[in-house]
Amino acid sequence: MKIALLGYGKMGKAIERIALERDHIVVTRIGRNDSMEDITKADVIIEFTTPESVLGNLKYLIPTQIPIICGTTGWNQHLPEITELINQHQSTLVYASNFSLGVNIFFELNKKLAEIMTRFKEYDVKIKEIHHTEKKDAPSGTAITLFEGLSEKVEKEKWHLGTSLEKNSVPIEALRQDDIKGTHSVTYQNEIENIKITHTANTREGFALGSIIAAEWIINKKGIYTMKEVLGLE
Repeated sequence: MKIALLGYGKMGKAIERIALERDHIVVTRIGRNDSMEDITKADVIIEFTTPESVLGNLKYLIPTQIPIICGTTGWNQHLPEITELINQHQSTLVYASNFSLGVNIFFELNKKLAEIMTRFKEYDVKIKEIHHTEKKDAPSGTAITLFEGLSEKVEKEKWHLGTSLEKNSVPIEALRQDDIKGTHSVTYQNEIENIKITHTANTREGFALGSIIAAEWIINKKGIYTMKEVLGLE
């Protein structure tokens, strides 16, 4: 499989390592201000850039009909527009707030725990995420996905950034520390005890592997998908 890497920072280089290990070919590596001229040589495009550039990138890439794997977060408010473009051009996109296999299993555990906790209203729920200082969006897309997985079940309509308890809102604490790849936890607590589930990424390779698995899966498909379809977690 011929892969174009759109975004060639630390994540892009980790994806390249995994791709080569799995006998794929990286035909172009596009960093900031590089030309996208060679992108049409690829069978699939893997996009890990920034929240500021991702929407423009998707609008440029979708008409090419080359399948896209998008790991950049911070654009989900534009999902209806992107879905319309995908359908209009009969193109293909896999998007995810997190491509780690472990995190996507964690998402399902989060939903199951929320189902159990619907019967125990005396517990308050909160989400905490910690990332490296280079991460620009806060809270992380993964934290928002965790909120979406539990909100209806625990009857919380929205989230807010911070640790204060608010009615019908889940607090999400977002911390930035040096060299933290990504830690997410969901905690249910009352005055007596805490119940916590946590996922910790030790390296970027988990995200990289997930994006390559998605790229392998997406070939010859049309439409818009998430990692739930890729991993058969529906």
